[in-house]
Amino acid sequence: MENNWLLIAVPTLMAVAMGSAALVIRMKASKRPTSAKRIMVPPLAMSTGFLMFLYEPTRPSAFHVGEALIVGALFSIVLIWTSKFEVRDGAIYLKRSKAFAYFLIGLLVLRVAFRIVMGQELNPEELSGMFFLLAYGMLLPWRVAMLVRYVKLKRDSDKVATYKP
Repeated sequence: MENNWLLIAVPTLMAVAMGSAALVIRMKASKRPTSAKRIMVPPLAMSTGFLMFLYEPTRPSAFHVGEALIVGALFSIVLIWTSKFEVRDGAIYLKRSKAFAYFLIGLLVLRVAFRIVMGQELNPEELSGMFFLLAYGMLLPWRVAMLVRYVKLKRDSDKVATYKP
């Protein structure tokens, strides 16, 4: 029984720590101008996580892969909806969003619930692989949408800056 508790508590505490770090990083990021590079580095850096699938027990079934990616894509809609940019002093900044903090907390609660419910059905390694896929399936569309908005806003603000009547 003690091992089951540890299999839930340790990953949950790690998720809380990582979620808190993401929140702090996101809040700090809104204080500095953004760039296309700063928008796309997180999914590129996170892509190294796919190396976990070289370890066979972390590989979920094709159905679970599709399920995790679809749920991640659905969650990305909320992130896309809450991510806004603003132009200040000729630079583009990401606006802070209180909804992001609530969304992150909601994801943590869902993660714990999934772990409790699905943890009986899947081994912890496979479940970890699914959570990674869900996170990547959420992060990539969100960051691509942010990049598209950033490029459009930059193009439009450059037109305004170079306009001379």
